[in-house]
Amino acid sequence: MYKSPIIRLVKEATKITDPMKKDLTPTVLDFGPVQFIVPRFFGFCYGVENAIDIAYRAVEENPDKNIYLLSEMIHNPTVNEDLLRRGVKFLHNTDGSELIPISSLSSEDIVIVPAFGTTLEIEEELKKVGINPYQFNTTCPFVEKVWKRGKQLGKKEYALVVHGKHQHEETRATFSHSADHSAVVVVLNPEEAKILAEIMTEDRPLSDFEKYFGHKATPGFNPLEDLKRFGVINQTTMLATETQEVMDILKEATIKRFGEADILDHFADTSDTLCYATNENQSATLALAEQDADMAVVVGGYNSSNTMHLVEILEHSFPTYHVRDASEFKSETEIHHFDQWKKEVLVTNQWLPESRPLKVAITSGASCPDVLVDEVMLQILSYFDDVKKVEDVIGPFEAKVKNEK
Repeated sequence: MYKSPIIRLVKEATKITDPMKKDLTPTVLDFGPVQFIVPRFFGFCYGVENAIDIAYRAVEENPDKNIYLLSEMIHNPTVNEDLLRRGVKFLHNTDGSELIPISSLSSEDIVIVPAFGTTLEIEEELKKVGINPYQFNTTCPFVEKVWKRGKQLGKKEYALVVHGKHQHEETRATFSHSADHSAVVVVLNPEEAKILAEIMTEDRPLSDFEKYFGHKATPGFNPLEDLKRFGVINQTTMLATETQEVMDILKEATIKRFGEADILDHFADTSDTLCYATNENQSATLALAEQDADMAVVVGGYNSSNTMHLVEILEHSFPTYHVRDASEFKSETEIHHFDQWKKEVLVTNQWLPESRPLKVAITSGASCPDVLVDEVMLQILSYFDDVKKVEDVIGPFEAKVKNEK
């Protein structure tokens, strides 16, 4: 149900023409009065596809069992709502608050770990009631890669700085796994990294650490001691360029404290923890932002971190609308869309620019099914006359794919 007739063919065709993933040039789908500009990389990543495959297999193979998700499978309402319709229940909200006590479950029940992973504490709770938390573990391999890298550093007595949103499921899980072997602190952005850097170099009082980071650090964390030797790991859905900036800020502070000669004894190189899919999607979105477009539409869940970062990139270039699906287009004069800065759904009237052909940059988050992008495009096309048939527009892509096969 998540494979689309339009976007799927575009993606398959671009894989054929660019197998080495070197070309970030967007694809133009020309429907006559509307042209959609599609980035080279977007939408479902391997980790999300893998999670969905495992979750649906668990449902199909166990029709007579109670099946629970620890929290949202991925940050996409369409997927989560479909799983709920199939009888799956959530144990926690996305903020970690409890909906159903794990202690009320039995060893016959099935619990699916979401793509973000989970904490060591929750793993232990599941084991206590006789549930194997790894039987249907959909944790993204790239999240697990971050954990493994953190563990390697922990064995070498490095502390860890996590670049992420401390209340996000993935960061909560990464914090838990990291705190098992290291002193840990979470920083949200370069601004917080600068504050931490100034505390490290004693350009700020040590008391500022408790003010800014006390609620998201392991007990007793001392930046003057623990950050004598540390590495930076990240929530995989954060902006890769921002993670690099956080690393650079803290590395400069380390050089200021200890000098450049022995920097590797104090600051670990952790650039290998950046998720390739997040990096590809963001790089493709930066290329999309350079196009001559009249507006942009980003499709994805309103609590999806990686989707919000794509919006953040595009809104510097065009009027940009973050929608969860085609239902947010109420008419050709009214659209409902999410504003991540105000943290609310806004209503915008007269959203369609008058230029013709209308050029729409369109993309989606890593947890968004391609079919939702198809539906958004078709909804926008419904507001225009003399639109080319879908089969005529995607015909060349279909032929390319068939010839390759």
